[in-house]
Order: sequence, then structure tokens, then C-alpha cells
Amino acid sequence: MSNEKRPYRKKKRAESEAETRRRITESAVELHGTVGPSRTSMSAVAERAGVRRSTLYRHFPDEGALFEACSAHWAAANPPPDLTAWIAIEDPDERTRTALEELYAYYRRTESMMANLIRDERTNDHVRRQFRSYHAYMDLAGQELVRGRRERGQSRVRVAAAIGHALAFTAWRSLVRDQGLGNSQAAELMSGLVKAAGGTRPAGARG
Repeated sequence: MSNEKRPYRKKKRAESEAETRRRITESAVELHGTVGPSRTSMSAVAERAGVRRSTLYRHFPDEGALFEACSAHWAAANPPPDLTAWIAIEDPDERTRTALEELYAYYRRTESMMANLIRDERTNDHVRRQFRSYHAYMDLAGQELVRGRRERGQSRVRVAAAIGHALAFTAWRSLVRDQGLGNSQAAELMSGLVKAAGGTRPAGARG
């Protein structure tokens, strides 16, 4: 083999390896979004990707490595709403409504994957580890939506609870899938709940 051909073949081999890795990763994403991580075996990923198990393990030595690559690939293609855009909205009610409309649109786009991840988080260590970033995001979102609201005594507890409920994927799914609301209707309803939670408590009210 001439010296001129070696760099070319090396480049083609590297491109082929990158393509195989991408195909494996995308196959894992597809299976996680349909049957879920806990029901996705390495053999199933290899079959979906059209590669041998030995090839899969050459790229990903274990499930943890594959799940990390799968999570990064999916997250890059499905970023959550930008929190910094909400910070610029001074009015807390407008901020909440905007945040919920954007978040609910995100939930609709990612519904199948989110449902599987939430279901499997309780039993799958890989999901639990990778899902920490989602919970960190939700904590920051909750803190941002609380900002600027009148909170005293138990009112603070109610506001925080209402915001936490409104942000939850399960709340969106119940309103949209079970009750038949549209995204905007659900966002409006939950915005009203948050606003009411921060209102003045009736005399003698408890909790």
C-alpha cells in the first residue's frame, strides 16, 4: 500500500466507525422512547442497529456507557425551554404562563420518552443517574416562578406546591391526555391555580 493511500483509508475507517456508533446510539434512543430503558436489552439495540453484539460492545462496553451516549444524543436534540428567557419577565403571572406554555409544548414533543423515563426512574439506576439533570432543571424552574410573589406563612407552602404541581409532566399529561385540554388551556388553568395559591387566605382557614 502506498503512503498516499494510508491516510485516505484511515479516514474512511474512522468515518465508518463513527457512523456505526451513531447508528447504535440512535437505535438505543428509539427503543428507549418506545419500550423504555428498562425493557431495552443490549441485544435488542444491536438488532435494531443491524450490528453484531461484539461490534456494539466494542463501541459501548456496558449498558451504562450506552445509556450515557443515548441520553446525551437525545438531550442535544430535545433541549428543554430556556430558563434565562423566563428570568427577563418581571410580572410573575406572565412569567408563569409563558413558562408553562413552553414547558407543555416540550412535554408534548417528548411525551413518549418522558413517560418511559419517569416510569423507569424508580427501578433503573442508569435512568436515575441521568435524570438528575432534569430534576435540577425543575428545581431551578420552580425557584424562578416563585420569584416576585407575595409569600407569607402557609401561603408560601401553597404557592410552592401549586408551582411544583403545574410544572410536573404528570400534571400536563392528566390535563391534556385524560381531560382533553389543549396546551394553552392547561397552561392557563395551572397559571390560575398558582395565582390563587398566593392569594389571601380566608379567616380561620388552615393548612
